[in-house]
Amino acid sequence: KAVAEDIARGAARLLEATGYRTLFEMRLASGRRVDVAGLDGRGRFAVVEVKSCLADLRADAKWPEYLPYCDRFFFAVAPSFPVDAPPADAGVILADRFSGALARPAPLRPMPAGRRHRQTLLFAHTASSRLFRVLESGL
Repeated sequence: KAVAEDIARGAARLLEATGYRTLFEMRLASGRRVDVAGLDGRGRFAVVEVKSCLADLRADAKWPEYLPYCDRFFFAVAPSFPVDAPPADAGVILADRFSGALARPAPLRPMPAGRRHRQTLLFAHTASSRLFRVLESGL
């Protein structure tokens, strides 16, 4: 689990550095949960699915269900992961706990306006709820 958390952290740092604001463990409008969701200043969504090993990647049959809920889809993997292993129609981020690097860009698949609106509201509500809990905890 710690390896996956480190990969997610590095992937989020890369997204943040490229203009996205990120949330970990976000539920999509479909009800599915993604490892990292990013929203950029133009309202475009990136979804990142973390894979800590080849067996994890090969066992994942649900990732295509994320595609209708993002404009770009990435797999985030450790730097030692074989870059050609993830499907060719997904981007690849190489990440560790400190940073991430784009190994393969994700194709742009624009979301329909209605779905984008719903997803944006979910992102805003999730972020606000998490901030409120932090503020209420006194941290």
